[in-house]
Amino acid sequence: MSDAFFFGYGSLVNRATHTFADAHRARVRGWRRAWRGTPQRAVAFLTAVPDPAAQIDGLIAAVPGESWAALDERERAYDRVHVGDDVHHPLPHRPQIAIYAIPDGGHHAPSDDHPILLSYVDVVMQGYFNEFGAEGVAAFLASTDGWASPVMDDRADPIYPRHRALAASERRMVDGALEQAGARRIPLDRAVLARRPGGDGC
Repeated sequence: MSDAFFFGYGSLVNRATHTFADAHRARVRGWRRAWRGTPQRAVAFLTAVPDPAAQIDGLIAAVPGESWAALDERERAYDRVHVGDDVHHPLPHRPQIAIYAIPDGGHHAPSDDHPILLSYVDVVMQGYFNEFGAEGVAAFLASTDGWASPVMDDRADPIYPRHRALAASERRMVDGALEQAGARRIPLDRAVLARRPGGDGC
């Protein structure tokens, strides 16, 4: 029985993007999500932000081999924060659980030079719909800050390495949510993306 788990609150909720074993739906108290950029990445991703009045849904999964090294590399630019006592989950024991969050002072708002990728939004929202249904998507939108940001439309030529194809109904869901949230769609510009290294998101 594994004693090391991590809490995923973005792309990791989409089980099609990984092969992590022993994954379970979970909820963590005391955190919100936010769209943020960091100098270490070419595009903006989700991060977790402390908020004692908030809670977010996601998945917990066992750390492969109980070794954090590979996960720490995948989540570079993030700090690993212990949250085990604040996570509600179905496991019969109380494992160590960590969440990845960009440290204070290490992130900034998305911009045209540091946009959100539509292919990443597609993956995240598909994951939340598959795990938690329409209510889960609504909760994801409400518990995430920074939607009024530039979203680079790379859907036809995806940049995000773990991108997934969406059904027409899923595309309509994502597009409608972004419009309602006030996101600003901008065209794909690979020159912007070439200025900084890439990376995955949580």
